[in-house]
This record gives sequence, C-alpha cells and structure tokens, in this order.
Amino acid sequence: MEIPIFLQISQFIEDEIMSGALSSHDKVPSMNEFARNMEVNPATAGKGLNALVVKGVLYKKRGVGMFVTPEAKDIITQERRQHFIEQSVPAFVKEGRALSLNDEELSQLIKEAYHATDS
Repeated sequence: MEIPIFLQISQFIEDEIMSGALSSHDKVPSMNEFARNMEVNPATAGKGLNALVVKGVLYKKRGVGMFVTPEAKDIITQERRQHFIEQSVPAFVKEGRALSLNDEELSQLIKEAYHATDS
C-alpha cells in the first residue's frame, strides 16, 4: 500500500522530531520548500503540514512559518505507542499463532530482538 504524499511529509517531520534533528521551536521547511523538493503541489505539502498543526505537533507564526511545539515529541510518542499496542502487537501475536509459536517462544523472540538492539 502506497502512503499518500501529504502523509509522507507529516511522517518525515515526525521522524525528524523523534530523532532529535528538529527540536522545540525549530522552524520546519515551508510548504513551498516541500513542494519544490518533492515535486508536488504546494497544497499537498500544506495538507501534510496542517495535519501536524491540528495534532499539536507544529504551530504557525503568521508570516514567519511553522515551528515545532514543545509537546511535539510527547504527542508523537504517545500516538506511535498507541498504534504499536493496538496494531503491531496484535499482528505480531496473530502471525506467531499462525506459525504455531507458543507464548514462551514469542516471549523469547521479543527478548532476543530487544537485546539485539542494545549493541
């Protein structure tokens, strides 16, 4: 399934915030900059940016641009955590069951994957 461009723009900004590349009160690229760089209609870029304003991740300064809110990282973390709990975990468990993995085996896989990311 292909992700709509406006959502790709929103996700890009969210990823930049989560990685620390963008911090509280940092200015984000304008819709015209996104439109130019991604070769899309400015309205499409604006839709992606405005979706983040509605969620409280960005705020507008009239005539200046859009900026990261102080709460942005917490908002994104909570939303992604909720998605993980409601979508990713059940899908993981369902696939594990389809492969005849029991609870202990699933738990072991999680522990191994978790510790593999420590290095």
